[in-house]
Amino acid sequence: MVDDCFGHPRLAAIHDPLDPDRGDLDAYVRMAEEAGARRVLDIGCGTGVFALVLAGRGIDVVAVDPAQASIDVARAKPGGERVRWLCGDATALPPLRVDLATMTANVAQAIVEPTMWRRTLRGAHEALRPGGHLVFETRDPARRAWEEWTPENTCRVTEIPGVGTVESWAQVTEVSLPLVTFRWTYVFAADGQVLTSDSTLRFRERDEVERDLVTHGYVVDDVRDAPDRPGREFVFLARRP
Repeated sequence: MVDDCFGHPRLAAIHDPLDPDRGDLDAYVRMAEEAGARRVLDIGCGTGVFALVLAGRGIDVVAVDPAQASIDVARAKPGGERVRWLCGDATALPPLRVDLATMTANVAQAIVEPTMWRRTLRGAHEALRPGGHLVFETRDPARRAWEEWTPENTCRVTEIPGVGTVESWAQVTEVSLPLVTFRWTYVFAADGQVLTSDSTLRFRERDEVERDLVTHGYVVDDVRDAPDRPGREFVFLARRP
């Protein structure tokens, strides 16, 4: 399943202007540098922001995402030819040997089905060279981030060149832990079109994630705080022995 915010062509085209601050990626760039990564697999690459940052640094990047509309946006960006773009997921990758695999932002939590999560961990493990690392983040369930996902807290009006004014907001529609479902609404002032996108995230406990990683052959080297959301997220750094 692909959320419409990534899979609908009109929404994929405005994803970056609606989320322009990607300071959260700075920590991943630093971890790529720490690992001395020359080959990276970016799982759930979306519109390619992180993949293109890495490619701009001379890193060989394979970027995969199930949303064709997002892949199309990513490929059309300046420097897009430097990245190998794949429409799909980590469960069916071509043969790879990468130094680092990443799942930035909501990617790990968006894999809500347990079987798909296990298959993703296996796919990333197979793509890593021995000694290679998997890095991803997930919100701490104890912080109950979804309680802030209200129209009052999330509503914004964005002027997008070539598109016009877009008003957007989020609203939680169901909490059935560990799953939280919410809906983004987008109103295009130019023609009055209203589009919605429903998403579900799984809030995993830290010990659950560590067990999953160990079960699938990883060594957990570190669990860090997210610099952009201190005390709110876990950043897992796991290694294929």
